[in-house]
Amino acid sequence: MRDEQHIGVSAQLLAWYDLHAREMPWRVGPAARAAGVRPAPYRVWLSEVMLQQTTVAAVRDYFRRFTARWPTVEALAAAPDEAVMGEWAGLGYYARARNLLKCARVVARDHGGQFPDTYAGLIALPGIGPYTAAAIAAIAFDRAETVLDGNVERVMARLYDIHDALPGSKPVLKDHAAALTPLDRPGDHAQAVMDLGATICTPKSPACGICPLRDPCLGRARGTAPDLPRKAPKKDKPVRLGHVYLARHADGGWLMQRRPDRGLLGGMLGWPGSDWSEAPDPAPPFAAQWRELAGEVRHTFTHFHLILRIHTAELPDGPPPEGLHVVGKHAFRPSELPTVMRKAYDLWRGQ
Repeated sequence: MRDEQHIGVSAQLLAWYDLHAREMPWRVGPAARAAGVRPAPYRVWLSEVMLQQTTVAAVRDYFRRFTARWPTVEALAAAPDEAVMGEWAGLGYYARARNLLKCARVVARDHGGQFPDTYAGLIALPGIGPYTAAAIAAIAFDRAETVLDGNVERVMARLYDIHDALPGSKPVLKDHAAALTPLDRPGDHAQAVMDLGATICTPKSPACGICPLRDPCLGRARGTAPDLPRKAPKKDKPVRLGHVYLARHADGGWLMQRRPDRGLLGGMLGWPGSDWSEAPDPAPPFAAQWRELAGEVRHTFTHFHLILRIHTAELPDGPPPEGLHVVGKHAFRPSELPTVMRKAYDLWRGQ
């Protein structure tokens, strides 16, 4: 329930945001918004999907390239899968790119190119979860939804001195965030809390002296702010091993394989190889004069570390083995490979 204290905190935060809002290519700033400029739901949605588990700095250029190439959701929906996956390469978490296309096509086909303007309508779309639905509803449509990302969790934990560890404390933190969410300007409020967490209430060395919420902040008053939010201990990531095989055709093209739609790097082009396990079978995908390169590729996914051994061969002209196809030397673009596959190519190129 919003009382006078909640209303006062929200007002302080919005006043700070009006002066210090970050400029982002997908954002309509507070001055423009006050003048009646409305955010484009497509741009809000695209930015929120890109920002999942990724930094603002990493997303800026990707967002600009995507919106230059596909300025509307209809344009994105009509794009070939491989073109979108290629532009996404390097952002990681490739399931997001697959869901991005699924969502764009549902919006274009079933909603006339218009995003639903409610949380319920948004969360029904492919690839849109609770956080993203709330963020789009608030930022694009000024719905009074509670937006809870890592920045908001940190601000709430410090503001109310919550010592229960994440992720178990999420419901309590969300209740506090909901109590602060105003009916007027909820989109600006959501972005204000996220900006505060990103620029002042940072994970390390929070700048409490210049924080607009320093007076009501219980964590600052009690000296606990730098230690919050508490998090449950992380489990050590296991290490998996694998082998990949880079085979080059006589004409300069490469033998490649499209990965299954489900699973890591789903639907993306990559080098054929073994499974990724504790003891992978280093059986080549076909007979050739394979040579193992010196060195190895190391890459970290969300749940495990991966170490790859790289094997290479030169092939004569002829049809590719079953399940593989040749990507010609003029069509081959290393920048469009998933990062782990590009690392393997870079290791080959350096030898």
